[in-house]
Amino acid sequence: MNEALNELGGHIEAKRPDCVLGWAVAFDELTVDVAPSNLLGLVEFLKADHTCRFSTLVDITAVDHPERAKRFDVVYHLLSMYQNQRIRLRVAVREEDMVTSITPVHPSANWFEREVYDMFGILFTGHPDLRRILTDYGFRGHPLRKDFPTTGYTEVRYDEAEKRVVYEPVSLVQEYRQFDFMSPWEGAEYILPGDEKTEAK
Repeated sequence: MNEALNELGGHIEAKRPDCVLGWAVAFDELTVDVAPSNLLGLVEFLKADHTCRFSTLVDITAVDHPERAKRFDVVYHLLSMYQNQRIRLRVAVREEDMVTSITPVHPSANWFEREVYDMFGILFTGHPDLRRILTDYGFRGHPLRKDFPTTGYTEVRYDEAEKRVVYEPVSLVQEYRQFDFMSPWEGAEYILPGDEKTEAK
């Protein structure tokens, strides 16, 4: 398995050195690091080349690395049913960078790219309709960024008096922020079922 993936990685790098920054096989998976400016060309090549024939786009997602200058990795998973192989493309981009849309090659990328935009705030140039897909129209922020607060910024609820849905800023009462992390084995005053067995010995 790894031998075939190594051959595939070498083939792609030899044919498209302008696109491939590097590649590696780990855990029986081939990952190719791609230059952002040549992403669309590489995706076209992978679909058309007789050795590759990656005709199916499985998924597009992203990973947030806030400590890096190139904060995001945009990750593409492709499948070749002809060769029975999978490949992962990884494009490292800065927060302000725009990624070329691959919808001209894989129309199914449309909703995947919208999801990545919605969850991470990554913009795709050439996308036919780049707008939020999972969150509401007035939603603030991008929930899968690591600096997004777990509580969010707004709270949505149905108001009985106004007979409509209302949006309000999140306000947490202080008592909900105090957590008792003491376990029953660290001198807590309460007894859990089964604790009495230790005293019987």
